[in-house]
Amino acid sequence: MVVALNVTGDERGEWAVLHVSGELDLVTSPLLRQRVHDVVAEGRHSLVLDLSEVFFCDSSGVGVLIATRRLLRSCQGRLRLILPAEGADGGASRAGAAGRGGGAHVNRVLGALGVRRLFDVQPDLAAAVSEESRPLSA
Repeated sequence: MVVALNVTGDERGEWAVLHVSGELDLVTSPLLRQRVHDVVAEGRHSLVLDLSEVFFCDSSGVGVLIATRRLLRSCQGRLRLILPAEGADGGASRAGAAGRGGGAHVNRVLGALGVRRLFDVQPDLAAAVSEESRPLSA
């Protein structure tokens, strides 16, 4: 079985960054969960999840995002998500997002489930690692 999720990591100052691409679903979400736990176990409590290249996310993926938020809050950490602005209203530009395949689906799913407001969502990596960063409006 081919896992349709890729997670790579790097660091930007105090921020650990996990770049996630592919499908975040029941089969692949344990991989992201493990990578998050590995980062926290290394003592990194400021985490950026770059979801701009995730083209599908089901409830299992959303569960991992919520569990990640809970984990980081328990250790006084910070979590930021990188998602494109289109799709933030729950219905914008499906054709455009589908053509690029980048993160708008996740934005729509989080919005539809009413949990997007729980996350500090940023448009790109530069904004996510900036101390002046303000979340995109929900």
